[in-house]
Amino acid sequence: MAEFIMPTKLMEYFNKQPRIGVLSTSNKNGKVDAAVFGSPQMTDEKTVVVALGKNRTFEYLQENPNAVFTIVEQGETIMDWKGVRVYLRMKGYATSGEMLDAYKRGIARVVGEEAAAMVHAVVTFDVGEVRPLVDMGQGWERSI
Repeated sequence: MAEFIMPTKLMEYFNKQPRIGVLSTSNKNGKVDAAVFGSPQMTDEKTVVVALGKNRTFEYLQENPNAVFTIVEQGETIMDWKGVRVYLRMKGYATSGEMLDAYKRGIARVVGEEAAAMVHAVVTFDVGEVRPLVDMGQGWERSI
């Protein structure tokens, strides 16, 4: 996958809170999984990091490193939907060590020790492509 540098405007949109999105993955046989997350964060213009439990999403990413994170939000009217699809490729993960420990400490501060205890891995992705939620040739910039 060619390196993609995400503009700061999109990074700010991706990281704004509160928001949720759907992280979609598939295993080596093409079986699809979609899971709702509020925690993925862009740490720079080309990297997304997410904490995962010992779950289907993490299992599938070990078989197939490709994923997409979809953010959807209602605009000013019921017919005005905004959002993007951010295509990702896992570049690594940590199931132990300082990176995982730091994430768990941060999660514990925000949502508590019980939630932090559920974290099994911190996964790092490279951003490959960004597309609008509904692609009518307008580009992602006009979709947020």
